[in-house]
Amino acid sequence: MLKDFRNFLSRGNVLDMAVGIIIGIALGSVVSSLVNDIIMPPIGLLIGKVNFADLFVNLSNKHYSTLAAAKAAGAPTINYGVFVNTIINFLIIAFVVFLMITLVYKTQKKYQKPAAPAPVTTKKCPYCKTDIPIDAVRCPNCTSDLSNIEKKS
Repeated sequence: MLKDFRNFLSRGNVLDMAVGIIIGIALGSVVSSLVNDIIMPPIGLLIGKVNFADLFVNLSNKHYSTLAAAKAAGAPTINYGVFVNTIINFLIIAFVVFLMITLVYKTQKKYQKPAAPAPVTTKKCPYCKTDIPIDAVRCPNCTSDLSNIEKKS
């Protein structure tokens, strides 16, 4: 059983998948930092010095000035600012994945050899114009003699 498991893990597809998952996790943290530390602060500044991560709706009767204070008190909140950041993270990751897949498909298409044309196996009967086997000497549809006609497609 251990030998089969080792063989399974050493196959190329499993290793490729593991590398993809690790790169995906790293990409997710990079994009999160990009959104939280680079993109959202200027947007918040343009809107009026708003930190999106601190936007929330307090569902309790007490007033809390920040999300951290509400969380520390255990108050129920709807954290729509964090949700906006998460949506932007998702959109950026989805766009990067789209670009990567498009690049891979273009690269594969560029280096992919065209398929060899299929061998010709039929010809047209010059009399009834139906497709018949290339080696036929008599048309099975109109019974015309084809022995003196060249083999053409």
